[in-house]
Amino acid sequence: MILGFISFLLSVCQNLINRICIPESAARIMLPCIEESKAREDAAKLCKRKGEVPMLSEEALHQLHIFIFVLGVVHVLFCVTTLLLGGAKMRTWNKWEKEIQQGRLNEREKRPGWMKPSAVRWIIAFFKQFYNSVGKPDYQVLRSAFVLRHYPNRPDFDFHKYMVRALEHDFKEVVGISWYLWLFVIVFLLLNINGWHTYFWLSFLPLILLLIVGTKLEYISTRLAQEAADCSDEASGNPWTKPCKEHFWFSHPRAVLHLIHFILFQNSFEMAFFFWVLATYGFDSCIMENRSYALPRLAIGIIVQVLCSYSTLPLYAIVTHMGGDIKLQAFGEHVHVS
Repeated sequence: MILGFISFLLSVCQNLINRICIPESAARIMLPCIEESKAREDAAKLCKRKGEVPMLSEEALHQLHIFIFVLGVVHVLFCVTTLLLGGAKMRTWNKWEKEIQQGRLNEREKRPGWMKPSAVRWIIAFFKQFYNSVGKPDYQVLRSAFVLRHYPNRPDFDFHKYMVRALEHDFKEVVGISWYLWLFVIVFLLLNINGWHTYFWLSFLPLILLLIVGTKLEYISTRLAQEAADCSDEASGNPWTKPCKEHFWFSHPRAVLHLIHFILFQNSFEMAFFFWVLATYGFDSCIMENRSYALPRLAIGIIVQVLCSYSTLPLYAIVTHMGGDIKLQAFGEHVHVS
């Protein structure tokens, strides 16, 4: 709906936009690639009188309409992919949940001495996000800590079902499009200048941010699970209650959710731009640049989408529930409102 409204505004304001004139030298500098455009021959008469050219021609506005449509389609498809991959990850948790309720528990192995230094734990957390972001021992310990804190009289509490609803609540915020994301899109389109290779270098931004966020969440998850396992107060009926907020940047877990939101939207934008250029101008066009730049961008986009959906987002959902207040949204919208 938002994308359609923006496209509608572009149609309404088309005449006003065409009257925005800039020097021809500035127009040449801001081109994504050096290629004479046929649309420049039909430039507005007002700009011709001033010896300038329109900032956006009618052809450019038409292509912008198409790009907005492609962005909307790709964003929706990527959101569906995020939900499917996150659900696939959580289905493994459902298997563990049934085993735990049947009494089949596995004791968490004690951490060797060489794993105690902080630098070693950070390195392990970095690589763990690629193959086993939430292992069965960690899930078992974190689930036990959550149930002991909030439902001490209900050991059969379905923690997996609660986590699925919590992930759905976080998913609603992740798939939105905020004003600062649109601001980023505008800045990117303005900085996509010939010779800068902006699109190529910018494709590394979501990957770098994702690796940082994933490592941080994995480190917090491992630390909380170890603290819960080492806690000896459970025998006296006083469950582990240390909050997890202090482990996050600025003690603000939602800052990580905003970063995940930005990563997923930026990745959708990157892929939408790639498919739009491919469908409009072709793979060999100057806007696409050469294959040594185009193919790595496509590979990075796929890696970011799979890793963030299957590993990072479910990991965030479980970590933010440890030692803090319970999220009523996970019990349903009606319970939350009440």
